[in-house]
Amino acid sequence: MRVLPRGFALMGLERAGLRHPSGDQQGLGILLICGAVLCFTMMDATAKHLTQSYHPGQVVWARFIVNVAILVLLFRSRIPALLRTRQPGLQFARALTQLASVGLFFTSLQFIGLAEATAIMDTNPVLITLGAALFLGERIGLRRVMGIAAALVGAMIIIRPGMGVFQSAALLPLIGAFTYAVGALLTRVVRGDSTATSVLWSALVGASLTSVAVPFFWQPIAAADLWAFAALGLFGTISQTLLIRAFAIAEAGVLAPFAYTGLVWAGLWGWLFFGELPDHWTILGAVIIVGAGLYVWYRETRTARQDR
Repeated sequence: MRVLPRGFALMGLERAGLRHPSGDQQGLGILLICGAVLCFTMMDATAKHLTQSYHPGQVVWARFIVNVAILVLLFRSRIPALLRTRQPGLQFARALTQLASVGLFFTSLQFIGLAEATAIMDTNPVLITLGAALFLGERIGLRRVMGIAAALVGAMIIIRPGMGVFQSAALLPLIGAFTYAVGALLTRVVRGDSTATSVLWSALVGASLTSVAVPFFWQPIAAADLWAFAALGLFGTISQTLLIRAFAIAEAGVLAPFAYTGLVWAGLWGWLFFGELPDHWTILGAVIIVGAGLYVWYRETRTARQDR
């Protein structure tokens, strides 16, 4: 199994048909993945900006509506064919998990810092490893279990339950990491469908359900904020496009470590735009999470090479 950091596993972007990419391809893949992660964090920063004035549900709605609009422009008449799947129930369930993880993450941004939320959410790769062992029958050894436990300890250090600085909102990205991991496992189950099919299902289900709910907490959108709502969906779509291309030309094992550059960007945007500086506990917890994630990834790739 390959554990893909945030934004990777959910889309089922394992490489196919490219066994030995060249050095130039690997280098280009690294640049693309760094660009994708940068756009993801810009989307998150935009969401945090918007949730200071608008209900998170309205922000989530905008993220999916703009995503749908862009996908309609890209695929046009191909959409009916791309939506065909032999497992519509699983695709719907997978889309629900993505909607839940986005909603939980965006809601948390109202209350906690961007770097803190991102670090906690980045526990999802090790949770995917655990879920694959429990529900897909994939092997998991003691060392990987220790890596999973370490990542959760890192999250608890950031959340600090039982301490005066604890906020219940810090649990939201942790729950979001769990729902995201469930979505990643469901993506593995429906991997017979194309990436475009999975992306379209996620976008349309998210847009449809949030459109039903958004009238209950709708706030008129100020003209000065229209650019931010548009940017939200645009950043999401660009990041997905770069992500797909990166995994098409480079090995996942080479790209994995660069996913954690998102923590650096999240910390920078939090400082520049919101005056947030992560405290030493957040930095310590983030270091533990990243270290555990990279260690689990190393064990996964080493096992995969031995099985070849």
